[in-house]
Amino acid sequence: MTAILDPGGRSLTAIVLAAGKGTRMRSDLPKVLHRVAGRTMLGHVLAAARGAGASRIAVVAEPGQAAVEAEVAASAPGARVHPQAERLGTAHAVLAARETLAETGDDIVIAFGDTPLVTAETLTRLRAPLAAGAAVAILAFETDSPTGYGRVLTQNGSVTAIREEKDASDEERQVRLCNAGLMALSGRYALDLLGRIGNHNAAGEYYLPDAVALAVADGLMVAVVNVDEAEAQGVNDRVQLAVAEAAIQQRLRRAAQLGGATLIAPETVFLSSDTVLGRDVLVEPHVIFGPKVTVGDRCIIHAFSHLEGATLEDGVAIGPYARLRPGAVLEEGSRIGNFVEIKNARLGPGAKANHLSYLGDSEIGAGANVGAGTITCNYDGTNKHRTAIGAGAFIGSNTALVAPVSVGAGAIVGAGSVVTADVPADALAVGRARQVNRPDGARLWRQVKGLKTKS
Repeated sequence: MTAILDPGGRSLTAIVLAAGKGTRMRSDLPKVLHRVAGRTMLGHVLAAARGAGASRIAVVAEPGQAAVEAEVAASAPGARVHPQAERLGTAHAVLAARETLAETGDDIVIAFGDTPLVTAETLTRLRAPLAAGAAVAILAFETDSPTGYGRVLTQNGSVTAIREEKDASDEERQVRLCNAGLMALSGRYALDLLGRIGNHNAAGEYYLPDAVALAVADGLMVAVVNVDEAEAQGVNDRVQLAVAEAAIQQRLRRAAQLGGATLIAPETVFLSSDTVLGRDVLVEPHVIFGPKVTVGDRCIIHAFSHLEGATLEDGVAIGPYARLRPGAVLEEGSRIGNFVEIKNARLGPGAKANHLSYLGDSEIGAGANVGAGTITCNYDGTNKHRTAIGAGAFIGSNTALVAPVSVGAGAIVGAGSVVTADVPADALAVGRARQVNRPDGARLWRQVKGLKTKS
């Protein structure tokens, strides 16, 4: 990733505050690891920081949070995690990353791991005033319901301070411009301002917003960057988590539509943050896209289908009621129909499995036809085994393919077969018991059971 440089030649360091158990979530999972659109809240914020050009990222977390550290490593390789043993306020949390801050004279953007709606564009806008000479830039929003927020105080159009509600006067509590929490600091002044923040407030904590008053007292410029209230919202409970999910889904659906996909009933389609939909894709109602799904051009996703970890090449059709699990690859023009499940399997070009089948750990050749009720018996209770079906093969309905097994190109497997041995190319295989008809057997069975004979 290329860092974005300001005219002074400084790159950008992002500090993401991710400490806090989130007791209101009623969960054993760290709050920042709860997911929105298939990605953790922390993952969303780290992606925004990377998108804004941060060349260094530091995450402040509670000690011993192995799951948080693993998420940081996965979402932002190379980022450092700094422990915050005591929680003494937001400025104290930022200074837990002092080691990273002291390494360079980078500009700093400070974000929070529980604000998943913040975008890279907003972080870029927040940092921009630093290039114009501001020492501090704060993110703020206007609201008709400011209760609970810190107020941004101004005089003659200039910012003078940010006051937490518990420390605000009655007059200050009438202010509707509220602090969103996120802040950018010039690398030239950052450590000095942060180091001078005291704990002279009602809570006895070190408040990051106090950097504003210190900068003003030093005669330094403080800028305000406005943002929609919804984007700045943090998530503290499951209700707010659902609100964030709805907001991100609305963004994702709009982006998909503007990118050339048709969503017949957008409000019923759920996307993941990394979902890729090609041009002229048609998505019918009630479809769910889990993480790591890529859909090529001109595909049709029929109603009530569920996709996760799957790749669809151009011209593929699936569903209704299809399930694609991780490792599913459907090559150009292939087709799966209603109640078909695909897992760790590849369907070649033009291959079809139209009804009621399970194909796991399989390779299905081009143009092969898999009949209704076919299953690959891929698991023996200990290990998974693979099934190979050659190009142009025909698998009759209600067939069980007991892996490891292969069916050669052009072969035919009779309906109702249990296939336990390889089928050569162009062979006809029938693996079922011989049918036996016993004349008058039904009448004799009823007689033994004491049942009335059918007329």
